[in-house]
Amino acid sequence: MPELPEVEVTRLSFADRIAGATVTAVRMGKPLRWALGAAPEELVGRQILGVRRRGKYLLLDLDRGLLLLHLGMSGSLRFDTQYPPAGPHDHFDLATTLGLLRLHDPRRFGAVVHVTSADAPEALKLLGRLGMEPLGEDFDAIAFHAGLQRRASPIKQVLLAGDVVVGVGNIYASEALFRAGIRPTTQARRLSLPRARKLHAAVRDVLGRAVQSGGSTLRDFSNAQGEHGLFQQQAMVYAREGQPCRVCATPIRALRQGQRSTFFCPQCQKP
Repeated sequence: MPELPEVEVTRLSFADRIAGATVTAVRMGKPLRWALGAAPEELVGRQILGVRRRGKYLLLDLDRGLLLLHLGMSGSLRFDTQYPPAGPHDHFDLATTLGLLRLHDPRRFGAVVHVTSADAPEALKLLGRLGMEPLGEDFDAIAFHAGLQRRASPIKQVLLAGDVVVGVGNIYASEALFRAGIRPTTQARRLSLPRARKLHAAVRDVLGRAVQSGGSTLRDFSNAQGEHGLFQQQAMVYAREGQPCRVCATPIRALRQGQRSTFFCPQCQKP
């Protein structure tokens, strides 16, 4: 699943190129996770002012309203001036005066939703309960620790939940916990302020490095220019079960948490 770094990498790969474009046509393929919320022809003539991100959602600001885009489990966006005809897994085309934005989504868990504003009920339903942005200025270590103190679940699960801090996906939660020296099974509320500060810094560092590396491509992720991510090549623990820890040489272990694989070093990461 594309996580926050992959979504941010996608945004950066086309935001400047589409800003200022006018929508000339909209094509819908097979139904996606949620309905568009407007007739496609209603979007024709609207200008795209810019592209933002909130968690794993992309927000295309229009001169009237905005589009919320989610890549789901296997979705990807492309933006170019020339395209072949839409294939069976191309479910949304936004044609503009500067190029065509296409959503490719084999599993159709992605979504494109039109809302009148970020305060509209439809938008608040999707965005209203999201936690702090880990790469934003509001990601405060004290507030992060306070949020963890209210949660009895394992820290890995709390990071994935998205209501304390948003967008820390499975790969990056394992990597951040390793860098912070915290066992993924540790109860979130047991973390002291100093340990929470270490984790806060590790989350920012890991996600920042991932964005700089173009995200992670484990199967088919690529940005809006078709480029693959390279962060997986520098992973310290993720998908390295049985291999020696890059720090202490202890074999990396794996366990299942909430139907997701977790990887950790039993020597470097303490309960």
